Amino acid sequence: MTIRKIVLIQPGRDGRKLGRATSEPYTLMRLASLVPLDIPVEIWDEDLMRLPIETLGKGDLVGITAKTLLIDRAKAMSRRIQQQGATVVMGGTHTTLVPEEVEGWADAIAVGEGYRTWPQIIRDFDAGALQSRYVDEEWAPLDSGVANLQDRVLNMVDEHRNYWTPYLEITRGCPRSCTFCTAIRVSGQKMRLRPVEEVVEEIERRKLRRFFLTDDNFGLNFRLFPDYMEKLFRALAKLPLDGWTAQAEQMVADYPDLLDLAREAHLDKFFIGFESINPGNRKELGGKARGDVVKSKQVIATVQKHGIGVVGLFVYGFDSDTPDIFPTAWEWIKDSGLDSVSATILTPYPGTVQRRELLAQGRILPHDTWEKYNTNHVTYVPAQMTVEELQNGYDWLCRRLYSPSQIAVRGLRAWKRHWPDRARQRMFSSFSTDVGYRWETAHRLRKTHESLTGKS
Repeated sequence: MTIRKIVLIQPGRDGRKLGRATSEPYTLMRLASLVPLDIPVEIWDEDLMRLPIETLGKGDLVGITAKTLLIDRAKAMSRRIQQQGATVVMGGTHTTLVPEEVEGWADAIAVGEGYRTWPQIIRDFDAGALQSRYVDEEWAPLDSGVANLQDRVLNMVDEHRNYWTPYLEITRGCPRSCTFCTAIRVSGQKMRLRPVEEVVEEIERRKLRRFFLTDDNFGLNFRLFPDYMEKLFRALAKLPLDGWTAQAEQMVADYPDLLDLAREAHLDKFFIGFESINPGNRKELGGKARGDVVKSKQVIATVQKHGIGVVGLFVYGFDSDTPDIFPTAWEWIKDSGLDSVSATILTPYPGTVQRRELLAQGRILPHDTWEKYNTNHVTYVPAQMTVEELQNGYDWLCRRLYSPSQIAVRGLRAWKRHWPDRARQRMFSSFSTDVGYRWETAHRLRKTHESLTGKS
């Protein structure tokens, strides 16, 4: 069979925000770069365009990636594409977590990382010998490099015009064992590192000035690989970057020398997983956090002292949480000094220990679709409150956290802390993060209003 073209699709939900999309198809950009240059390849992002599915047909190989909350959209898309006569390969987080569900409505599925299986899929399709399932969960080292982004892919995506913040990956994996997290199934528990020279080359070739690291737990490398981090920070310090952000744990505060180097390397802020201010939830947090409110405030102050902002990540609905967690969290966050805040509801994703335990206890709410698995809907029966109490308490908290006045307070606090050198930059950084979370929770609150009033 001669391949007519390859199309890689990212299903959408939010469309453009002020002219740009918020979620760059970074993985698809790498997969597209593995396509031989003599084969046409396209990336379709539904947040940016109406997908011309009617143009697909025999000889077209279509890859679709989807997280759990968008898998139903991907399923409907797959069926339409198959009706056109094209061949569909499904990959992404949900496929890796529950492959037996997805393989029923795709011609083939890709489980785990696709950097080794995707070229094989292309060859097998071209030879008319496509298999039904391809698996790569060996978590290969990254020191031999990952797929370099082709110029044709960068030109096609036009990331600086179409997306608010470009994505970048430097490390992959997380050795923690948080019961609610999918990272160990999707990226493995072994931390893997890209060569520093390769990272620098990609930043320069993509002409990046700002980026968000997709790494599951970048900050853990402060403890595991301090020499690598020092080399990385010294290399990034030489680049004309405006700022970048990464996910981390509280333990980064224990490494003042690396924090100083990170600031010199233009690191703007850490998204730190405090997860809970309730010490009764320690078991679920896999050693990453302990619900110690005094220690958490010390961590925030220490990281900010080194010129780096802190976005606090919190999850609500653990078994030790009661309805009192919401007013308690509100008072604590107000006085915490955080630059921005992320509040989510515990979500029992497939493949996690959390879901396995809740299923055994009969506490997963019945569902025909996965669209509510987006971290701001209640999808299970809490232990010490009703479904309604968890949902209403979360909505109450979000209305306060993301009110214009609170967003302004956190932004002005960042402005004062960095006056005069970087005050404007840091205030905008705080505002932009909070506004992004306000958009996300507004999506949830709007749906709640519609269900209560019957209006759309």
